[in-house]
Amino acid sequence: MTDSYQNHNVVISRKETLFNGFFSAVRYYLKHTLFQGGWSKLLAREVLIRHSAAGVLLYDPLLDNVILVEQFRVGVFVAGEWPWIMEVVAGMLDAGETPEVVARREAMEEAGCEISTLRPITHYFSTPGVSSERIWLFCGLTDSRNAGGIYGLDAEDEDIRVHVLSAEEAFKKMAKDETNNAATIISLQWLYMNRPSIRSQYA
Repeated sequence: MTDSYQNHNVVISRKETLFNGFFSAVRYYLKHTLFQGGWSKLLAREVLIRHSAAGVLLYDPLLDNVILVEQFRVGVFVAGEWPWIMEVVAGMLDAGETPEVVARREAMEEAGCEISTLRPITHYFSTPGVSSERIWLFCGLTDSRNAGGIYGLDAEDEDIRVHVLSAEEAFKKMAKDETNNAATIISLQWLYMNRPSIRSQYA
């Protein structure tokens, strides 16, 4: 199999599934063209195959509040850090779903918030060296007056606490490295840049 893009080529000679569970691990044997010309040697590369996901930063432009969720993350625990982390609401896309649909669904499931307006932020690959996962990020405008509490689906073993912060508090947490995950940092940085224009529309 050969994939071409702007005069660069990849040839996959074979692949093998190493694990198939919540995610899949596949080893690819491949070679690719080099910037200086010619081909690389045959490489073996392991890839985690994951569905795409959507994340949404919930923001109340009238009260200038940000809604974040806190939950246990085993990867952070294994890395030796405090594993209950502050995040944007997020969830994986099921077959046939759009990122927008997932963002609205997860906002209700994880935070009990209905989104009035959904604004795209960006999309990116979370760890492109080892994973196929793509993250779609949004800002979801919502009403924070009754936000808070414990949420999550029992069927997915979720235990999620909802936090309502002023935008300034959220920015301070980011500056102090208390939002130590890419989706939340990117979303808060986007809000920091776009907050004045969003609030002016709802003044």
